[in-house]
Amino acid sequence: MGYKVAVIGATGNVGREMLQTLADRQFPVSQVAALASSRSVGREVSFGDDKVLKVQDLETFDFTGWDIALSSPGAKVSAQHSPRAAAAGCVVVDNTSHFRMDPDVPLVVPEVNPGAIAGYKKKGIIANPNCSTIQMVVALKPLHDLFRIKRVVVSTYQSVSGAGKEAMDELFNQTRAIYVNDPVKPERFTKQIAFNCIPHIDVFMDDGATKEEWKMAVETRKILDPDVAVHATCVRVPVFVSHAEAVNVEFEKPVDEAQAREALSHAPGVVVVDHRANEGYVTPVEATGEDAVYVSRIRRDPTIKNGLSFWCVADNLRKGAALNAVQIAEVLAKDYLKK
Repeated sequence: MGYKVAVIGATGNVGREMLQTLADRQFPVSQVAALASSRSVGREVSFGDDKVLKVQDLETFDFTGWDIALSSPGAKVSAQHSPRAAAAGCVVVDNTSHFRMDPDVPLVVPEVNPGAIAGYKKKGIIANPNCSTIQMVVALKPLHDLFRIKRVVVSTYQSVSGAGKEAMDELFNQTRAIYVNDPVKPERFTKQIAFNCIPHIDVFMDDGATKEEWKMAVETRKILDPDVAVHATCVRVPVFVSHAEAVNVEFEKPVDEAQAREALSHAPGVVVVDHRANEGYVTPVEATGEDAVYVSRIRRDPTIKNGLSFWCVADNLRKGAALNAVQIAEVLAKDYLKK
């Protein structure tokens, strides 16, 4: 017997990826609803290769009798409609930032802390972490289990798709404008993104960090370990899809590079591609459309005691959002909402 699944924000980048991922992984659905704002009602979105869904109005949708909602409509919209869906008995897997740090809402990466899902019963909501946090903690988990992480310093190279379809359009339009010598006007971003890097994602906070950098720190502590210190620098780069991260880790225990490599090679959700030769690493282009977190460039850091560095890459729309949400739904279906 299947589950009735609603996808909120179905016309956005992540919503479309959620629908595709549900189909790709053959999630046991009996019915799927594609929901979005009133201006999108009647539009068609694909569910798998051979099904088309008509978009329905989120504002008036009745969640009574629906089992699971995968939600990615933006934080303000989610703040209103995720509790409404949960009150109707529909468990919400929320991809927005609104509920992540709520102490009564579990923040889950299934490869890292699947047991936390049980906490959904408090509010009927499970939070999906930030895309850059997800791929990092998937790679950090097996290392933390072995050597106990003290501190992480991470620099991100984040694709424009993390800022939505309009941001992808801006990169495309600016790139074209430069080639034909037209003026370049930033709209979605604070500065030109084509052929450039912008060290500014989300708003600035009082201490000089951006909110994206703050998210990586507090979410990692909630998911992995409250004692892990994280210092992040988050940068938007002119790449359409997939985020990359250069991660430097300081451990409590002596770190063995071979043992770290072995642990990562066997960790769920991780694929190690690390050859010290040309092309012996993964870049965002190769990770796009894939489910794994790819780890490369594993090496000791001799400048600190018990230090290790690595490079990790993942598709931010899949593992960084849609896939992680569907994996949470799979655990829900298997262990908590059995039919």
